[in-house]
Amino acid sequence: MNYQPIIKNISKHITLATKEIEYFTSLLQYKTIKRKEFILRPGEICRHETFVTKGCLRTYHMDENGIEHILGFSIEDWWAEDLYSFHTNKPARLFIEAIEYSEVLQIEKTNLEKLYEEVPKFERFFRLSFQNAYIAQQERLTLNLSSTAAERYDLFKKKYPYSEERFPQKQIASYLGITPEFLSKLRNKIASGEIS
Repeated sequence: MNYQPIIKNISKHITLATKEIEYFTSLLQYKTIKRKEFILRPGEICRHETFVTKGCLRTYHMDENGIEHILGFSIEDWWAEDLYSFHTNKPARLFIEAIEYSEVLQIEKTNLEKLYEEVPKFERFFRLSFQNAYIAQQERLTLNLSSTAAERYDLFKKKYPYSEERFPQKQIASYLGITPEFLSKLRNKIASGEIS
């Protein structure tokens, strides 16, 4: 198993000795996920932090009318989890589903606690990861409240430059909080130069 992608990700925030890397990787579980397979559904307890090494996961909520609201896409070098369920041990409210064949590395919550004991600097790494996730959610909420659909779409394309090839239009629209039909009209206006 190639652990380089996750070690590189972690090295953005902390420096690890060889023995610390070996201990950390001994706690990881490798998993393959088929397209449209779930790693979490509402009602289940989120027991893993999940790192994507290949593929793409989507995290979403489904409202009482059966409408999906995508909170985020986790591609290579990104983490995915239901933070609420993971940290409270309460049932998840979110779905996490592979939108393409994916390979992930997971660490169970009990092993994460052991990791904190053995290699305390991992608390810093996950604290920074949690802070960054919170900031990103706060920015997204502010953006959704104060920006036009065109502005949100432009920022989405900058955040996910490969989105047109990897994500279905319906899922992009859900993430943006618009209908697929409106997204199609928006794309046409951008293509014709009506919107820059």
